[in-house]
Amino acid sequence: MKRRDLLRALLGAPTLLACEGREPPPPLAVRMSGANHERGHRFVRDADDEGWADAPMERVPVVVVGGGPAGLSAGWWLARHGADFRLFELEDAVGGTSRSGESDVSAYPLGAHYLPMPGADAIELRALLTEMGVLDAEGQPSATATVREPDERVFYRGYWYPGLYPYAGASEHDLAQLARFERLLDHYAALRDGNGKRAFALPLARSSMDADLIALDRESAAAFLDRKGFTSPRLRWLCDYACRDDYGLALDDTSAWALLFYWVSRMEGPGSETAPILTWPDGNGALVAHLRAAVGSRARTGRVVSGVTPSDEGVELRTFDADGSQSRILAERCILAVPDFVRARLLPGSVEPSPYSSWLASNLHLSGRPDALGCEPAWDNVLYESRSLGYVSATHQRGRDFGPTVWTHYLPLLDDDARQALLDARPAGLADAVVSDVERAHPTLRADLERVELWRWGHAMVAPRPGFLEGGTRLARRSAVIGGRVHPAHTDVSGVALFEEAFFHGTRAAAEVLEAMREAPA
Repeated sequence: MKRRDLLRALLGAPTLLACEGREPPPPLAVRMSGANHERGHRFVRDADDEGWADAPMERVPVVVVGGGPAGLSAGWWLARHGADFRLFELEDAVGGTSRSGESDVSAYPLGAHYLPMPGADAIELRALLTEMGVLDAEGQPSATATVREPDERVFYRGYWYPGLYPYAGASEHDLAQLARFERLLDHYAALRDGNGKRAFALPLARSSMDADLIALDRESAAAFLDRKGFTSPRLRWLCDYACRDDYGLALDDTSAWALLFYWVSRMEGPGSETAPILTWPDGNGALVAHLRAAVGSRARTGRVVSGVTPSDEGVELRTFDADGSQSRILAERCILAVPDFVRARLLPGSVEPSPYSSWLASNLHLSGRPDALGCEPAWDNVLYESRSLGYVSATHQRGRDFGPTVWTHYLPLLDDDARQALLDARPAGLADAVVSDVERAHPTLRADLERVELWRWGHAMVAPRPGFLEGGTRLARRSAVIGGRVHPAHTDVSGVALFEEAFFHGTRAAAEVLEAMREAPA
């Protein structure tokens, strides 16, 4: 693919136009990583293999399949309650899209990188944060975990401005529409249904499923804004950014319910700001590290589960290691913490796979800070005229505003051409596209750039397109116990790929398993 075609596919016309006429850039030092496709493909090939009769059998009370945030959360809950279990993860490291890396300069995220401060009703999640030392005895967050000011800025027409909304040059019409949109959010933040449930809450299971709210899921976010008369380009951009940020989707492709959920679920009430952000240099890798330590030696990485069969006697699992050795496991209960497309292979007919968003996460390793115009650097640095989300700075939380750093750039792939470009492009081409995006705000970037580390997420996150709530039945249908012994636990159950959802479903499934085993006859 030619450079201009790759730039257009990944980043859109504004970035392409900004790069037109420049000298060809010098080559970059690039490393490409991502999910272990070879093992994934072997899982598909071996799922229907008949040659398992002679594989050795091991008995385990509980097996957790999947070592992402949901599976780790299930393991954490089981470990806290003294349960005997094993956790199997296909990759060589746990964490899923919350994994992280580390260099001599700093730890840095490879995917998810923040957690909004949970409310008082999130008892289990707050217990985890207290155990980590993030919350003190009074439930207040530590200064090292709360995003240090300045938390965010936006690059707009050649300058960096504080905050996320581009106020510079905003008309009275723009500001009036922003105020009206904020009043709309306040309305939904105050709303309670007949059972006292909030209209939008985290986790999604605590949200109201009243018919008038579910009706919002039948239209796109773009159609909702049209219907409400929100025409300001700046407000439309802000809403589009929200959809790209949490869902990897454009306005036209996002459920209107999901658009409102993005903001209102993080508001304590009308007139309040959204919850403060917790983050670490390695992003949600800090959460993964704590959960991984709690699971300990019960986690087996490089272990592929290629079959799950529930019966009256238990759940039989077919597994093989990275070296190809096969084994069978007979468990009393199984927690299936895998995405829908894997669940559909393991248990055919149990679920209709959801649509997914693809992402490219790129870590730019810098020897110094490139030049820029406008306000001072922030943790989150957003580019107005870009399909990307911009970048976060791994060293910001440590107060290191000068010298070497790592910037993590996030690019959701918004259309089929971009997804195909992600698969087809050479690493050097992808790295050049990412650097071209960032250097519009930092013209001297390449002089400080030592190397680029790319991470492709082909099935990064479930995508809440219109209709994803399935008329309000999604949670009940997708979380139901399968075959009396298999307990689904993944963000795909909710249809919203947030750590809060993964943690909720992991601990929910673990609690179900513990209760079922207590009630089982001796």
